[in-house]
Amino acid sequence: MQFTTLGRTGLRVSVAGLGCGGFSRLGLGTGHSAEHAIGIIRSALDLGVNLIDTAAVYGTEDVVGTALRGVARDSVVVCTKASKPAGDTAFSAEKVVASLDESLVRLGLDYVDVFQVHAVPPSAYDHVRDAVVPALLREKEKGKFRFLGITETAPNDPEQIMLNKAVREGVWDTAMVAFHMMDQVARTQVFPHTLAHRVGTLMMFAVRSIFARPAELAATMRDLAAAGKVSASLADTDDPLGFLVHPDGASSLTDAAYRYVRHEPGVDVVLFGTGSEAHLKTNVASILKPPLPEADRRKLQDLFSHLRGVGLVAPPKA
Repeated sequence: MQFTTLGRTGLRVSVAGLGCGGFSRLGLGTGHSAEHAIGIIRSALDLGVNLIDTAAVYGTEDVVGTALRGVARDSVVVCTKASKPAGDTAFSAEKVVASLDESLVRLGLDYVDVFQVHAVPPSAYDHVRDAVVPALLREKEKGKFRFLGITETAPNDPEQIMLNKAVREGVWDTAMVAFHMMDQVARTQVFPHTLAHRVGTLMMFAVRSIFARPAELAATMRDLAAAGKVSASLADTDDPLGFLVHPDGASSLTDAAYRYVRHEPGVDVVLFGTGSEAHLKTNVASILKPPLPEADRRKLQDLFSHLRGVGLVAPPKA
């Protein structure tokens, strides 16, 4: 495993982080048992993954807590999140604090390393900063969490307006950021500021569905070409990104996707989701590989750096 420092937190974290949400939710999202999910977590730990990211809304905190029983607390970095309840018009400091307390019970922990306010849209940011953060900092003083993070609602904020503001304000220790081969906005909108202010970054959407499902990628490319946003030649094939797979390049499209994100300046941790141990091992192996050839990276930038909001499909809520 390779390790890095998560921004100004000083935490030494694996560059591959186990995401416990997404479509798979450790296999729970596809009908597997809690024991199956626990096995995946423990296998990830055996591979050297020491950062686990979950959330109250994912429905996976219980299995994370069970998997961590008997694991030395200082050997794993646990991140969780509180969301705005569906139907509420605004984030509530009282409900976010209650979510933190409930997460600690489900996880069976006295504290989490990173507690994140989850899926904050631009319109809610000032309220979260001014009303929710002070309440959370009081809980931090009680020892309930070590560092404060924020995550974006990428499908609803394709220009990353919220993060562009948030990461420059000195409030947040970490940020969860959407970034992938066909959504490169963070390169100019977010990473220059996280680097300057030493905000740790956790990457989401590196693969998600678009690079894991060839038919979806081909359909997306056809739609983009019809809208004049990409070359028509990319719509004339069922394998529009096949140029990335070659003996000196990637072994597969998902391999390319993870490697592309992992080696972008400003990226600390690449989160990956999985529902199987075989998939777990493949994902980690890709994240640990060298960068893609520079010619391939340049071609991806030339083709897609102007795109906004592509491939940012949110999974169903648990």
